[in-house]
Amino acid sequence: MALQCGIVGLPNVGKSTLFNALTSGKALAANYPFATKDPNVGVITVPDPRLDKLAELVNPQRTIPTTVEIVDIAGLIKGASKGEGLGNQFLANIREVDAIVHVIRCFDDDNVVHVDGSVNPVRDKEIIDLELGLKDLETIEKRIDKVARAAKAGIKSEVQLLESLNLIKAHLESGKAARLLLPSLDPDGVKLLTKDLSLLTAKPTLYVCNVDEAGMQGGNAHSEALKAAVANENAEVILICAGIEAQIAEMESEAEQLEFLEMMGLDVPGKNILIHASYSLLDLITYFTAGEKEVRAWTVRRGAKAPEAAGVIHSDFEKGFIRAEVIKYNDFLQYKSEAKVKEAGKMAVEGKEYVVVDGDIMHFRFNV
Repeated sequence: MALQCGIVGLPNVGKSTLFNALTSGKALAANYPFATKDPNVGVITVPDPRLDKLAELVNPQRTIPTTVEIVDIAGLIKGASKGEGLGNQFLANIREVDAIVHVIRCFDDDNVVHVDGSVNPVRDKEIIDLELGLKDLETIEKRIDKVARAAKAGIKSEVQLLESLNLIKAHLESGKAARLLLPSLDPDGVKLLTKDLSLLTAKPTLYVCNVDEAGMQGGNAHSEALKAAVANENAEVILICAGIEAQIAEMESEAEQLEFLEMMGLDVPGKNILIHASYSLLDLITYFTAGEKEVRAWTVRRGAKAPEAAGVIHSDFEKGFIRAEVIKYNDFLQYKSEAKVKEAGKMAVEGKEYVVVDGDIMHFRFNV
């Protein structure tokens, strides 16, 4: 399954408008709570100038970028953890995604209803945090009840697990997200939080300040307040004007888009910044395959070894992996073709323990 980022936030903060701009989708963007009930899913390409440059040098029959799935999830309100609004549906949907893109309203507009009556990004963030945290506490408490019985019997592994669960519970009860615990945990602890318990607040999170046109470049008082509130989370905060992104998405030609961006004083669309930030949030890197038929970008987790990267193309490549022929991107640019790279002795032959580097150009040898 493709890796997914879920767009979340309170109702009417611009989630669906942003989703439509990202995916050219048809999500309902309306000025009332719960305009989005079922999650909308869109596949977005990851812009990568390296892919364009490789295609220019190789001149293949087709060029295929890598992608990430974006899920537009229904808005959440106070009491969602207890089933208020579309709470249960929201929380079930968010549990399925790999990372969270938290859109927060950072603009004033009397014509756009705010579900809580006023614009306050710090309060809005805390509402989402509280509801996710309460749901995580419910998950932890259920697991503690189950493990406690085995721990009383003196089973060592269960005693240790109970200690870990109580530590996590205390952390959540202090109002902190589970992901803030991750740097201090060993691999087993990380697996417990992210896989076994699948805690909502353990998911990596990107904050998107939906600002007005005036705040697109430098932000505003609302976005600055949010940045200060999340300063201890080591989380990225980006500025996007969803309304402007929607206008750009409707333009038919790239030339028209570039002219509009120049007029607005922007180098690239905000959606490009968001896509790259989401890609980074999932801790993904890109490797390439390059041949006459196809130049293509492929996605792997950072730290993936060569057989795993081969398996992204086809499971048989991983099962029968023999070796990987690897060319560094800068070497390909310098020598301009695979043949000349080989002549220069710059193509490496790597085995099963090779860790893929972002930008590698790879060719796999396998036997099944």
